[in-house]
Amino acid sequence: MTPKDWIQYSSAIAMILSGIVLAFMSFFKNNGDISEGVLWYVAQALTYAGGIFGVSIYFKTKLGDFESRTKREIIQAIEEARQEEPPRKAPSSSNP
Repeated sequence: MTPKDWIQYSSAIAMILSGIVLAFMSFFKNNGDISEGVLWYVAQALTYAGGIFGVSIYFKTKLGDFESRTKREIIQAIEEARQEEPPRKAPSSSNP
């Protein structure tokens, strides 16, 4: 896991946790009522975290597909080149 991935996942998890903590604090402080601003913050935190996880998974999937396709095409090109190569003749020992 690269430092960039670690930072992304950590910030996404921190946003989710901060939204949960803020919602619980608002719920217990206001006698079972969560204010509109807190709900907006929780929604934004979940959107941010979903974006981080979704984009990361999307790019990893696309990168994996690209690597697999590229490897398959390279192997296919090598096999085709081997089939098209004319047989090599043994070098003759006599020089004219």
